[in-house]
Amino acid sequence: MTAPSFRLATVDDVPAVVTLVTSSYRGEASRAGWTTEADLLDGERLDPQVLRADIERPDSKVLLAERSGELVACAHVAIEDGAGYFGMFAVRPDLQGAGLGKQVLGEAERVAREEWRLPAMRMTVLTARADLIAFYERRGFRRTGATKPFPYGDERFGRPRRGDLEFAVLEKQL
Repeated sequence: MTAPSFRLATVDDVPAVVTLVTSSYRGEASRAGWTTEADLLDGERLDPQVLRADIERPDSKVLLAERSGELVACAHVAIEDGAGYFGMFAVRPDLQGAGLGKQVLGEAERVAREEWRLPAMRMTVLTARADLIAFYERRGFRRTGATKPFPYGDERFGRPRRGDLEFAVLEKQL
């Protein structure tokens, strides 16, 4: 698979990034890939205002992966509590499973390790997503034992289809 080119998102990219992230996790389109959360959550996966804030704030980068000028993947990396934070990771559903996600994760780790000189990268993953947690564990992330509650009632993060959602905190030493 051809390596993507990477660039930082601008506020002009907000609509395209929201569309990509939503198509990777929510609704019928997301079922074309393996990252779907369609059985767990309905609604939007990413609030445009939250994305805009992530793009504009210091110590935060929204990475875009492109092929021939087309957006194919994205991720958010930021400095949080002395470590890198990795989130908003999305690969176009029809391109999942071919190594593109590993390349995006590698670029985010490079930013945290080389540009910011951070010792570790952390992320949160829904505990119900055992397949996704296993993906990250194969890439060196480990469960910390900590969990965070799902923001029930805040539709900016979706409408839960079940009442037992929570996030596992994963960490990788860089």
